[in-house]
Amino acid sequence: MAHETGLIVIGGGLAGTEAAWQAAQAGIAVTLYEMRPRRMTPAHVSDRLAELVCSNSLGSDLPDRAPGLLKTELRTLGSLLIRCAEKAAVPAGGALAVDREVFAREVTGAIESHPLITLVREEVTTIPPTPCIIASGPLTADTLAGQIAVLAGQQSLYFYDAIAPIITADSIDLNIAYRANRYGRGDELSEDGGDYLNCPLNAEQYQAFVTALLEAPSEPIHQFEREDPHFFESCLPIEQMARRGEKALAFGPMRPAGLRDPRTGRWPHAVVQLRRDNVAGTLYNIVGFQTNLHYGDQERVLRMIPGLQNAEFVRLGEMHRNTFINSPTLLDPTLQYRTRPDLFFAGQITGVEGYAGNIATGLLAGLNAAQQLRGQPLITLPPTTMLGALCHYVTHAAPGNFQPMKANYGLLPALPEASRPHGKRERAEAYNARASADLAECLRAANFVQTADTISR
Repeated sequence: MAHETGLIVIGGGLAGTEAAWQAAQAGIAVTLYEMRPRRMTPAHVSDRLAELVCSNSLGSDLPDRAPGLLKTELRTLGSLLIRCAEKAAVPAGGALAVDREVFAREVTGAIESHPLITLVREEVTTIPPTPCIIASGPLTADTLAGQIAVLAGQQSLYFYDAIAPIITADSIDLNIAYRANRYGRGDELSEDGGDYLNCPLNAEQYQAFVTALLEAPSEPIHQFEREDPHFFESCLPIEQMARRGEKALAFGPMRPAGLRDPRTGRWPHAVVQLRRDNVAGTLYNIVGFQTNLHYGDQERVLRMIPGLQNAEFVRLGEMHRNTFINSPTLLDPTLQYRTRPDLFFAGQITGVEGYAGNIATGLLAGLNAAQQLRGQPLITLPPTTMLGALCHYVTHAAPGNFQPMKANYGLLPALPEASRPHGKRERAEAYNARASADLAECLRAANFVQTADTISR
């Protein structure tokens, strides 16, 4: 039976759909607002919920990686979107990557068929006075963003995000590009060598590519964007990285370590990785190659990469301005707005970065909104868990230089010195074991029980 007081969720992205699902699973009647297709964003191309626009990868799924730990916690908490991602998975070594269309279709179908969720295709221009989760994402429409700024008593903060180009598989020269996963990682290597295609460059080719990249014109950046102190480092366009030094790309997205060329038996001087972007394997994403170059120049410069001389681009890179709030001054670790108990924020607008992080904060906001509506204690996850650590970071970082953050082991409290393992993998195992135990204890205290079909508290 639905709870008599309903919940509004604004935004049909990763965080909003997960939040709506979790609240509905707890018996709350949810109205989910998504403005597409009535009003599109600069990055989205469809009207489907949870459309991925920057990459098709939800990050590493390996047990000794921080994103892997976060996804383990999401599975424990009964995440809808992780379940959909696993249904839509494509080979990607140790990462959880998806066919974008299949993933969005799975999420949309689940939301539309839930008996307690009403999907409304309208733009929300004001913050509702009733229980609400704002998960409007990094491309929040100006009107709503203005209302959020009024509520917060401060101007919204901005950072750059980027979309990497995608090319057709049959336009890649396989006489040059070779298949390999870095250091051979991955549970299921392809029969012909690996899940990634790798385009090797020698020193001369690398230097010519960097020179062309630096000389190519980029889309103009507004003055207020240039002066923005919150330039998001992990989404730097490749031309910006190249300006940091001749070797910057070779130590960044073009790092060759662990990608031995089977034709030479050696690591190349630099390498460009291509990751499968759909189940059929007809599209490949140029990994880490977000760029703001003019479209014509993008094609010219990127075709200088060996193996991509005849590349057919189905999507070119672009940059757009994203919005996030100064969460350390506004939110509690429950993702509850400090001065309004029935209002929650979730997703990238909180300053949590990465697809899995967006899903995770949506999940916690949905759980806590349901708890608040039912008059039950809200859940604050231990900072020894990855989700707890992310929420602790965005609500406790220094407000003056707050910047977005994605899952990493550096967010977790240090292990006791006396029992701290020396090896990196062993430390990860210790962090994971502590996180698992502490999460289990927290959920027991909250009377959280997950079954195959429903979640109850």
